[in-house]
Amino acid sequence: MDHIAVLEEKLAHLTRAVDDLSDVVTAQRKEIDRLTRLVSLLVEREAEREAAGFDAPPANQKPPHW
Repeated sequence: MDHIAVLEEKLAHLTRAVDDLSDVVTAQRKEIDRLTRLVSLLVEREAEREAAGFDAPPANQKPPHW
């Protein structure tokens, strides 16, 4: 195999690796966007609960039936 063919083969492999990584980054971006929307929704929901005066029991307090 001549030197040019070896370089072309390496370039093809690197191109494939870059394409694969690009797909991974795109999928991660979509997941991050989805999770960001979910967190925003949860923050908004919790703010509404606090504004409505909902008092959650403290985490370290035993429930009243104990």
